[in-house]
Amino acid sequence: MNDITVEELKEKMDNNENFIFIDVREPYEYEEFNLGAKLIPMGSLPSALPDLLQHKDEEIIIHCRSGARSGSAKITLMNLGFTNVRNVLGGVLDWQRKF
Repeated sequence: MNDITVEELKEKMDNNENFIFIDVREPYEYEEFNLGAKLIPMGSLPSALPDLLQHKDEEIIIHCRSGARSGSAKITLMNLGFTNVRNVLGGVLDWQRKF
């Protein structure tokens, strides 16, 4: 599936659409500012996989500060067979710039 812009993400959130929302930043970054996603720091992603497997075919949207870590997380999940993973382009930086 294609990646997602912050504008598309905001629209999904405003419409209360159903998706799995993951933030792969570090806890201190999450505490400073977050969008309400489930915090799973990049280094903790492997240990979170058993819980995520039940969502293998659901839409999963991942974000980080700029889109780099979440892009890597997307590739990791897709390589493990997840079918509908999207990276938030520009991450929190872009969100804060626009909203």
